[in-house]
Amino acid sequence: MPVALPPIDELDRLDTADFAGAMALVFEANPLLLERLARGRPFRSYAALIAAAREIVGRMSESERVALLASHPRIGSREAMSPASRREQGSASNAAIEDELSQLQDQYERTFGFRFVVFVNRRPRQAIVEVLRRRLNTTREIELATGIAEYLAICADRAGIGAV
Repeated sequence: MPVALPPIDELDRLDTADFAGAMALVFEANPLLLERLARGRPFRSYAALIAAAREIVGRMSESERVALLASHPRIGSREAMSPASRREQGSASNAAIEDELSQLQDQYERTFGFRFVVFVNRRPRQAIVEVLRRRLNTTREIELATGIAEYLAICADRAGIGAV
């Protein structure tokens, strides 16, 4: 779901801190990614910005990609959740599903060593529980790649270019 963003040409005039603040609406608060994006300006379009982010993330070390996933809020957590994440995740369903989702996320984090990230896009919590159960049966390598792809799809959607 697109968020209110400044025109792309205005981003070029912002200092690094203001650029990072504006782009946190799209990318959450990941200083490493936001700093690297700021150095890559100018961008012709938000699609070019997302493409640049994809390239930067592709060159990140594994530990940097894990940190990138950690910058995204945990599903169901209201702590430090951006307004965009609140809209995307919707409201809680029922206590039993919320508890199961929380337990499965705990298991996922213990199993893989990083946060579960999925492009929720207003899907019901039960659908996310099913996705999480399936993803618990893959490998760490697959999950890291999947989590990054989901993160970038969320960012593309927020930038108004659709999940790619």
